[in-house]
Amino acid sequence: MTLETKKPRIFISADHGLAVVYFLQSDVVPTLLEAGAEVIVLSDDSLTAQLAQRFGRPGLTFEGLRLAQARAYERQHHGEWQWWLGFLRRVGSSRRINTGATDSYIRQVMVEAGNRRRIFLPLALLAVLALRHSRAARRALRRAQLRFTPGLYTDLFERYQPDLVVAATPGWRLDRYLLREAAARGIRTAAVVVGWDNPSSYSLPGAPVDWITCWSQIQKEELVLGSDWPPERVHIGGIPSYDGYFRRTWEMPREDYFRLHGLDPQRKLIAYACSFVSFSPNYQNVEALARLVASDALVAPAQLLVRLHPNHFWNVKLFQDEAEKIRRLARELPHVHVVEPVPLGGELGHYSGEDMPEKASMMAHADVFTTVYSTMVVETAIHDRPIVSVCLDVPGGWNVPRKYSLPLSKIGNWPTHLRFRRAGAGKVALNERELAAALNDYLQNPHADHENRQRFIRDEVTYTDGSAGRRTGEFLLSLLQRPKGGWE
Repeated sequence: MTLETKKPRIFISADHGLAVVYFLQSDVVPTLLEAGAEVIVLSDDSLTAQLAQRFGRPGLTFEGLRLAQARAYERQHHGEWQWWLGFLRRVGSSRRINTGATDSYIRQVMVEAGNRRRIFLPLALLAVLALRHSRAARRALRRAQLRFTPGLYTDLFERYQPDLVVAATPGWRLDRYLLREAAARGIRTAAVVVGWDNPSSYSLPGAPVDWITCWSQIQKEELVLGSDWPPERVHIGGIPSYDGYFRRTWEMPREDYFRLHGLDPQRKLIAYACSFVSFSPNYQNVEALARLVASDALVAPAQLLVRLHPNHFWNVKLFQDEAEKIRRLARELPHVHVVEPVPLGGELGHYSGEDMPEKASMMAHADVFTTVYSTMVVETAIHDRPIVSVCLDVPGGWNVPRKYSLPLSKIGNWPTHLRFRRAGAGKVALNERELAAALNDYLQNPHADHENRQRFIRDEVTYTDGSAGRRTGEFLLSLLQRPKGGWE
């Protein structure tokens, strides 16, 4: 596809590490540039030079997203009101979809909210009830947000005069301020879905957005039924971030990967990716796996490689302490190893995609991959490796006052978790006996559930030929030829 008119300009907001992978480590931005568009990527202010050095090419410019100023506005300008709007936006989807994930967030707020916010919780819960039953209430909430449009990007809009503004969410994050300003200026807006659970976990848009592209028909139904998106405004483009998996772009040879981590090539590899740490400890899962491999209790000699979660690196002592406990376990027990996600830096944190070869190789070479229903179950299914979701409960969870904990045995009906289970794409272990049995089953029959995994992938990501980045880029280009006109 080529553009014969003057070069259009497209703003892309990449305010998260996953967005950097989605736009810049796929064919999305190259497709836009090759068609003659100019692309201005807005990302963490401290990383623009680094991003330009790594990804720079003619037609591609990097600017700061002014996240510090956006966060200050969010906090200082009617901060409580903005917080409550964000809460209602996140949990206010229609009851026509599975609200299991957002219901748990409501319970988390009820436990962790400060005393001042607790006063208003009864009113907020009534508002949630109205939102879930009334499209008019959801429309009113979307309109109420628009009073908070700070004009942080006026100079950028005037300098570049973009024809389209694309964000990694429909305003679920601080990108809402950029999208609101674009809409106020009459500029076309679009969003992409970068996360598997995003449509069922974050709910209503935080800004007027004209179009959105998602992974699958499943996500489209969540957007249409849950958040009132007009079907004609929702495009199914697959997930560009996974094109590299389908093409085997990032995968290291097994020998090189084992050598990198000091793994024993004669032992089976059990991989564990930490997940869900905001709601539950993972240590009990890691400890159970470590005991099984260290004591040679499985049907074949095995070793464990644990990948810490990005949240383990937040400035939260609870999470940092768990990470250190896992490191200590690896030092004390044989055949237990730890890998840490590599940060790009700044606001992008440990989701930056700097270690896609590490992630891809861990999944590709694991004899059994384990986690807590992480999105990595989708990524691992692409690599056609056996998957076990380890959901061992620990009494009291985090056991910290005013810190919400959710038993892992109770999360199986969350939307994405339920789809994994119903697809039969892997096994679920709720105790150590079930865990050992599931691992042994897969170690003895690694091809079990192959057809289920393949069907699961087709249902969840749609395009399995590495074409999602090109398809998404072409969709975004097509928006430049369409009349603007959002939805109410």
